Amino acid sequence: MPDSTHTFAPRRRLVIARLGIAALAATLLLGIAPAGALADGDPASDVLAAQTVFIPQDGGIGAVQQARIAAVLAVAQRQGFPVRVALIATPSDLGSITQLWRMPASYASFLGEELSLVFHGTLLVVMPNGLGVYRTSGVPAAVRSSVAGLAAPGTGSSMGAAAVTAVERLAAASGHPLALGEVKAPRPTSPGAASGGLVAWLAFAAGAALIVLAWTASLRARPARLGRRAETSG
Repeated sequence: MPDSTHTFAPRRRLVIARLGIAALAATLLLGIAPAGALADGDPASDVLAAQTVFIPQDGGIGAVQQARIAAVLAVAQRQGFPVRVALIATPSDLGSITQLWRMPASYASFLGEELSLVFHGTLLVVMPNGLGVYRTSGVPAAVRSSVAGLAAPGTGSSMGAAAVTAVERLAAASGHPLALGEVKAPRPTSPGAASGGLVAWLAFAAGAALIVLAWTASLRARPARLGRRAETSG
């Protein structure tokens, strides 16, 4: 019986190489997937675990206003008043807990408990029909009343404006008035965001190139395998 060990060994190595390259490509693709695509039942909790603001893509809030919200939150942090904000524009922004839609206070408590292991400052939830405030140590009555009289935010850009106003009032009521003169004029896009997008596309291109190389190696190796089969059969 012909010895076929030399025939299967290269094939085994080629299969292992293909699997390794496929795994690398999958890792690269997952690494550039949008955060929202990876979110589970409660998208805002995933984002706010590491960032200061959750703004849904369908919220109708422009890039300039988003940048202003982020800048105000940065000033609040420097003033000793850490605060995180969740803007909830539609029921889908709540993920699998849509029963808390139009219940900003209840959702603020729910979200605050989820974030309690990583964040202990003030949490602000903005929904079209109102605001919710939560703090793990409890929200003093004076702080809560500072935003109680604000009108319902509504939708679109008014939600962003309501968030900025609410953060200002909460900070002042907590003894940390914001020096909003420090807030620089925001830009729609930042160099960091642009470079991040470039890195993502380069990673995608590298993964695609590795896949092409793997298949090219496979096609080159196929004639050699066919030749060995012909020799053994002959």
